Amino acid sequence: MLSTEQGQQLIKLAHQAISRALDQQEAVNVDLTAAWLKQPGATFVTLTKQGNLRGCIGSLEAWRPLQDDVVHNALAAAFSDPRFAPVSLSEWPGIKVEVSLLTPPQEMHFTGEEDAIAQLRPHIDGVMLEYGLNRGTFLPQVWDSLPDPHQFMRHLKLKAGLPANFWNDGLKLSHYEVQKWTQ
Repeated sequence: MLSTEQGQQLIKLAHQAISRALDQQEAVNVDLTAAWLKQPGATFVTLTKQGNLRGCIGSLEAWRPLQDDVVHNALAAAFSDPRFAPVSLSEWPGIKVEVSLLTPPQEMHFTGEEDAIAQLRPHIDGVMLEYGLNRGTFLPQVWDSLPDPHQFMRHLKLKAGLPANFWNDGLKLSHYEVQKWTQ
């Protein structure tokens, strides 16, 4: 668990990475030699504009230093999310940045779709779905717009490229939690 101050430093790091990519000089007071920033971390960086999603990219597993993961995901959310055009300099001041730090995913064990849905903890669990080459995830924040567990699962399957009513015993689900900080 990171402190609120550490979380705000992650926000500053993400904000600075995007600002610099837009040729804006932004001085951010983050001690990049801090040991906690060198530890592996899995993050998602979410950008919103007027309350609407503007980009969201992240890592599901901690495989690189936390500071590198935040910077990489911030730049990807701003400039490489295939759902959106790259962030422009003119819109950048109106964009809010959120950083979510994920716990390691835990595989779920269930006897069928209803059992899996019954195990979900709305507003707590982020969920990752895998079936063959299809894969999708929703952060816990998605529960705010999809509060019904059945609807949440249908939309997660669609995000993974599967039909909303798809079910197969080979489907894998994992859940994780996040710590999040918003600009």
